[in-house]
Amino acid sequence: MDNTTYYRGIRMVPYDLVKELVIAIVGVAIVVIVLAAALSSPDVPSLTIARWAQQDPVDFVTTATSELAGSSTSAQYGPPYNHGDASVQHLWFLHPQSWAGIHHTADPARQFVLEPLQLAAAGDRALGSALSTFQGANSDQQGAWLDAYTTALGDATAANGQITVAAGEYGPLPVLMTRLLGLAQSGGLDGLLLVNDRFYETDYTRPLLYMADGGYFAGLAENEKLTGSQWGMMNETGRYPGQTWLWLFTMWYQVAPFDREHGFLGVNSANADLAIIVVMTVLSAALVLIPFIPGLRDIPRWLPVHRLIWRHHYAEIRAGHDPPA
Repeated sequence: MDNTTYYRGIRMVPYDLVKELVIAIVGVAIVVIVLAAALSSPDVPSLTIARWAQQDPVDFVTTATSELAGSSTSAQYGPPYNHGDASVQHLWFLHPQSWAGIHHTADPARQFVLEPLQLAAAGDRALGSALSTFQGANSDQQGAWLDAYTTALGDATAANGQITVAAGEYGPLPVLMTRLLGLAQSGGLDGLLLVNDRFYETDYTRPLLYMADGGYFAGLAENEKLTGSQWGMMNETGRYPGQTWLWLFTMWYQVAPFDREHGFLGVNSANADLAIIVVMTVLSAALVLIPFIPGLRDIPRWLPVHRLIWRHHYAEIRAGHDPPA
């Protein structure tokens, strides 16, 4: 039988595949554009030290001074960066941070301030002299300069990318910080902090630690709803959709005892990170081992959800009918 005979009596209409394809593509494109405009997250540019120094020079210099004084969070952090103990967490007999030891050395005073300035001192006699004066002074003299300069920075003002502090006994610090600020604003400090002994310079630990010590970084996180108290921890900025799987972790930061100084069983906000990792490890292991845990594996039998799903099947059995094949 040929096609004419086979289709005889069947109503036919013209069909333009190209036209339908064009309409489908245009329709989908319109929907995508509308949804992208209405629901997309903002395209926030990457944070750099240059941007930080340009937009908030006072905070940058204040942070640099704290790095040099050894009073910043990074300087006192502890493993895996240095021998400090300000951010070392432990829970009961668990001391994983200390067990791991120092394997990513961070010396903020040297790496964030002095070494970049030493590289910039080539051809800058005033900077070289200031560095020699600072490094040649004893620790008491350095501390006195740093304390006085840190206090003065509390009332510092910024204009045209430069900062002004009240007159005082700061030693060589004004020269050092002015040069470091200029180096940062030019983008040079971003590159210098990435220099390492490996072929690929993709380790951003140093610039991230540096920026995290300042208030500018924290302010950006607050504005983008990314702090722990705002259920942050996401790759996309904004609150939705983000990395939804992280809600399992961020949820715990909002409840006791993880959000309090004095919790129970040794858990409090000071060791919340480690405690939450332990909790999630136990829960994940329980999920994986459900088939082997007596009682837990019997919950589906005790909660007869399967009978609700197969209610028609059981109704036919009660009525004496054989279920359909």
